[in-house]
Order: sequence, then structure tokens, then C-alpha cells
Amino acid sequence: MSFSSYIGSRANTRLPNLLRILPILLCFGDILGLFACLGLSLELRLGQQLDWFDPIVYAFFLLLIAALYLADAYRPDTQIAGLRVPMRILIANGAIALLTSALIYLSGTGKDNPLWWRSVLLPSLGLFTIWAIMLRLLAVKWLHSEAQQTRWLILGADPSAIKWIQNLLALNPLGKLVVLAELSEDTTHLIDGYFNCAGNLNDLPKWSQEPWSGVVVASDIHFSESQIQNLMEIRLRGIPVYRLPDFYESLWSKLPSSLLQDRWLAFSAGFNLMPGNFSMKLKRVVDLILAAVLLVLLSPMMLMVALAIKLDSPGPVFYSQLRSGLYGKAFRVYKFRSMYQDAEKRGAQWASQRDPRITRVGYWLRLMRIDELPQIWNVLCGEMSLIGPRPERPEFDVKLKEVIPYYEVRYLVKPGITGWAQVMYPYGASIEDAYEKLAYDLYYIKNYSPWLDLAIAFKTIRVVLLGKGR
Repeated sequence: MSFSSYIGSRANTRLPNLLRILPILLCFGDILGLFACLGLSLELRLGQQLDWFDPIVYAFFLLLIAALYLADAYRPDTQIAGLRVPMRILIANGAIALLTSALIYLSGTGKDNPLWWRSVLLPSLGLFTIWAIMLRLLAVKWLHSEAQQTRWLILGADPSAIKWIQNLLALNPLGKLVVLAELSEDTTHLIDGYFNCAGNLNDLPKWSQEPWSGVVVASDIHFSESQIQNLMEIRLRGIPVYRLPDFYESLWSKLPSSLLQDRWLAFSAGFNLMPGNFSMKLKRVVDLILAAVLLVLLSPMMLMVALAIKLDSPGPVFYSQLRSGLYGKAFRVYKFRSMYQDAEKRGAQWASQRDPRITRVGYWLRLMRIDELPQIWNVLCGEMSLIGPRPERPEFDVKLKEVIPYYEVRYLVKPGITGWAQVMYPYGASIEDAYEKLAYDLYYIKNYSPWLDLAIAFKTIRVVLLGKGR
């Protein structure tokens, strides 16, 4: 194989890696921009050089980066509550300007350090806002240009393959998809402007020479020796070859249970959070320490919430329900009451986004997830963890186990106050939503690490501040 053909075969494999590292690149770009904008403001206003070792500089940087993270500004091609990332950056930086101005005024520390002068701080924030917005606009343009060059080869055309194709096209309608079906599969429904059935698996040798972004084995296919040889050659050219569950896990951070098989689960790496494992024991110690600290720190706010509930509607402050815990064992979970007193006189029901059973105060408690805070007690009692799959009601579990494969796997670990599904999936209360949430729960159980828990904690803070509670 010539060097030029080798480079060509790798040309379109960058998008998945780019999606992973783009937030890191944007963060480094922000840090560079902050240094440049703050240094320029100091130079123009006072003719001074920026002290690179001043701790105030790094505190200011940390505050701004945290604000941008909470505004979800590191996913430049997304929209939240109707707001594109430039508007979210304006709001975040405006909030930082107000916060720092108030801190400077109240503390009186701005007189001694020119970094805190309004004539330096506000212009540098203004310049940085322009920098951050331009950086995101360039990133989006770059993403779209890379997406236009993506070319995926899909082997198999069963219903799970079609669903995956639809998901991929919803996220990236700019690329090209080519499907090679099995001989026994009906391909008359594969007529679309963005993908087509180009033949069957016997045509793999011809198509394997193309410069693909990746190859997805979408069905449980029994390949011939020559076809396996073709796939091996594709791998050796630097083109990734995924089985469908591996694609979902690696690129979309979830594991749809309908794609899983006992054999795949038996031989897959991960699942380090099982009972008796050191990871679970360490997680329990961390839960106890953090739950105790949170209970002390949040107790004043919880007292205010209790008073607001009492003033808003008649009934008790707390509400308890039976939920399924570890190994499906039922336990009583505690919450701040967010519904009217007789909300479930007709029996258990799925909650909805604009549920008429929810009180005025309850609406805000749910939006900010404050109604879940009493579950800190469940964590201290050992019935729950701070982070894990959300516990479901036994009445719903009976239905969900019947229709969703591997549903009970989520109860091999302790349920949590927040979890991967809660920070990755929008509001939903139906069997279809339960299926999607299970896909994220299975990913969490398989890929657990303290770093994943830390990421969920930060994402939970962002969900709360952006009002995306469920």
C-alpha cells in the first residue's frame, strides 16, 4: 500500500476523536484568551505587565472557566432552553462581572491590586467574551467541515441497524452512509436521501478499499474467512471497526439493552462496581463522608424549603415512597413533598413535565432537584449512594422488567440521588424513556470509576443551575 493511499484511508477517521477532545481544546483556548485579554487590558490601561504568578489571576481564571462549564459552553453545537452558546457565554460572563464587582465592593480589596480595578477587569471580560464566542463559532465551523467528510460503512440491515442509522443521521446529517445487507435481509425499505443499500456482504472486498470514517457491524453476522480478512485489513489501515454495542459505548456513552447478549456481557471488560469489590467499598466510604458534610452545609436551606412547603399548601413537609434498591429489595425513600397531599389517590402514575399534581413550590423544587435532598439520609443509612441509577417504584419495575431486556442489571448496584442517566437524558416518564435511561445506567455500571462519578457530580451542578431537573 502506498503512503498516499494510507493517508487517504485515515483522512476521515478524525471526527469521533475530535468530538472527544474538542472540550479540552476549547478550555485551553479559553485559558490562552484569558491571559491575552487580561494582559492587554493591563498594558493599555496602566502600562504594566501581567504577573503570571499572581494567585488572584488563577482564582479569576477558575471562576470564569467554572462559569463557562456550568453554562455548557464546551459543547458549541448545542442549544439549551432555546439559547445558543454565544448567548450563554454572554450571560455567564455578565454574571461573573456582577459577582466580581459585588465581591470587590463588599471586601474593599480592589484598591491595592490593579487587576480588580473596573477599568481593567471589565474591559478584559469584554475582550474575553468576544474571544470565547469567536472560538466557538470557529469550532462549530470546523465540526461541520469534518462532519461533511464522514463516510460510514454499515454491515447488516436489521431493525437495530436502521435505528442506529436514524440516530446517527439525527446527530450528523452531513455525512454519507453505505449499507451492505446480509443476503437474507429485506432491503426494500432502505431508500433514503442520506443512505442507501449498495449491495450485500459479498461486495465487501470492493467497498473495503474506500477511505471510511469507520465500519459498523450492525447485526449478529457470521462472517466467512475472506470477509474477516477484509475487516482485518480495514483495521490495519487505521479505520475503526465497531460492533454496534461498542459504538454506542465508545462514542455515545450508553449501552442500549436490546443490543446486548449474554456472551457480550460475559466477556466485556468493566463491571468493577459489583458488591464485595474494592471499588464499592471505597465508594461507600466516600458516600458517608460527603453525605455528612452535605447534610451540615445544606441544613439551613432545607429548613427554608420546609417552611416554604408548609406555607404553600396543606400537608406534611416530607413525602416517602417505596422504591427498589440493591438486588431489587424495597426501601422507603424520602423527598420534600412537591405534590398536593392526595396526588396519588388513584394509584401510582408516571410523573409528567407539567403535572397538575405538582404545587407551585414543588415545581421549583423539582426543577432545581431540591426535592431529592432528604435522600441524603438514605445514603447515610446505606440504602442509596450519592451517585447511581435512580431507584424506580416497584409498581413500575414489574412492567419494565417484562418489556426491557437486562432491566434488572441496574439493581446490581445501589441506586443514587443522581446518576449518568439523569445528567445525559432529558425529562421523560414512559417505557420508551425508561429504556433510554437504562442504556445510560448500564454504561455507568460497566464503566464505573471515581472520575466518572466526579464528572456526574459536576454535570449535576450544571443541570441544577440551568433548571433541567427531572
